[in-house]
Amino acid sequence: MSSVFAVLLFGMLAVGQEAPPADSGAKSSAPNPQLDVPTSPPVSFDQVVDRIVEREHFFVAQMRHLHPLAETYIQNLKDDKEIGLVPVSDQYFLGRIDMSNGADDRSFMGQPGFSHRVLSHLTNLYSMKFLPQGFAQMVMLDEDFQKKYYDLSFVRREFLGEVRCLVIDVQPKAKSGNGRFVGRIWVDDQDYNIVRFNGTYSSNSRYNYYLHFDSWRLNLRPGMWLPAYIYSEESDMKYGLGHSLKFKAQTRLWGYDLQHLTNKEEFTQIVVDSPQAVRDQSDAAQDATPVESERLWQRQAEENAVERLQKIGMLAPEGELDKVLQTVVNNLIVTNNLEIQPDVHVRVLLTSPLESFTIGHTIVLSRGLLDVLPDEPSLAMVLAHELSHIALGHRLDTKLAFNDRMFFPDSDTFERLDFTRSVNDEEAADKKAMELLANSPYKDKLSNAGLFLKALQANAPQLRNLIRPHMGNSLASGKAMRMSTLLNSAPQLETRKTDQIAALPLGGRVKLDPWSNRVELLKTKPVALTSAQEKMPFQVTPFFPFLTRLSSGAPEKVALTAPVK
Repeated sequence: MSSVFAVLLFGMLAVGQEAPPADSGAKSSAPNPQLDVPTSPPVSFDQVVDRIVEREHFFVAQMRHLHPLAETYIQNLKDDKEIGLVPVSDQYFLGRIDMSNGADDRSFMGQPGFSHRVLSHLTNLYSMKFLPQGFAQMVMLDEDFQKKYYDLSFVRREFLGEVRCLVIDVQPKAKSGNGRFVGRIWVDDQDYNIVRFNGTYSSNSRYNYYLHFDSWRLNLRPGMWLPAYIYSEESDMKYGLGHSLKFKAQTRLWGYDLQHLTNKEEFTQIVVDSPQAVRDQSDAAQDATPVESERLWQRQAEENAVERLQKIGMLAPEGELDKVLQTVVNNLIVTNNLEIQPDVHVRVLLTSPLESFTIGHTIVLSRGLLDVLPDEPSLAMVLAHELSHIALGHRLDTKLAFNDRMFFPDSDTFERLDFTRSVNDEEAADKKAMELLANSPYKDKLSNAGLFLKALQANAPQLRNLIRPHMGNSLASGKAMRMSTLLNSAPQLETRKTDQIAALPLGGRVKLDPWSNRVELLKTKPVALTSAQEKMPFQVTPFFPFLTRLSSGAPEKVALTAPVK
């Protein structure tokens, strides 16, 4: 499988245009840049602008020392007279933003023309290519944001969640340079951080195409607002010879605090006891038997892989959502009288593509899959399939028990960690899963699970990148569908009926903390749909987080994030 795990670099915009002008004074070589905040409040709008500029330069300096993961998912659209815009194709990028040394065109994605700093976005003036750097660019208002380049005008005050903001329109001055931001910014009225900006970049050429976007930052640490979500959309961009572009895209950033996930700080907390106080904590009274040894060896391979995925920010730390998923698994185990040793665990992969797989006795489900599943029985269907692999003794390749196999660059993750199963194993797991579900509390509630598979099958040709797995088996492969028995017994799929929800839009169920990588279920009230256009199965929607502000010593909070329904 070719790698899609790339280093996303600050540089070209989404369709290959030049970057905004380089920073003239915001760089900092300090590992933890600090800003001396004036104690006296500003007394004029001009002084407010000075504070905003100062804070934005501080933000740029911070970003040079942070390397979050960035994921962009794009859906190209067409008009449907009855249900509005529908996807016709999609694209996907995953990588790590690196702004420490300016733009560096190294890439692991293997795309032709990826590193060319020219107009590589057009092919014979008939098609347009998206470049991942462009969506990474949208974390930055302007790398050299200064008053001399812009006209700013106050609009109003407005709350974004709990945070009261100054709303300010921003326009570049004449001859200020190509690629300057033009649009609107929201600035918190206490420390004058930009928390949201909405617009595009200016262009002096009809061959440069700057996309419109809505970029959000969250207060992840006291005094620190960092990029978390970017929504981009074009409804009728004209290019080439009479062509138009319609698309929606979500970019998510996370993994800011990966150093903490390595648990290096635990070394400093070790307490050295006297020899007399040390006792053997092992319950084993003898050497492991051959069967026990084989299980321990497989467990070591499992732990190595899980630890590696969490370390690089691909797997969420254990948390409350895992317990919810574990409850469903336990329902299946108890009602089927399964005896499985060692215990089964469930973890969350933080990426959008829909996939599930097992690593030994650890079941892994992607965040995107959890987002779009319509209900608990549908979740039970997915978990039953993976639990069946474990119950049937389908093994993990124990080469991963050797720790040296974990020493590889992040960009090689999808090549080095492969958890796909054979066709025979997949068919056996499907059959066993039906047996588990038939004895479970979900046995009479699986109609929506079948409808989900039908919706997946209907959308698979258009959403190949969303349905393409990176480490496990695909839910849909050609005309073959996982758990096809449920699909065949499901009611007819009615895309235009508002009371039949076969799948949800992306981003509506799982909340991700971009700092700690922890996930939890969104606690939102159901919204009554007024038309079939609002169903949007598997589709990209805008972000509107409920912003919160952290203060020193206050418990950490993360903005609630949900797409518009």
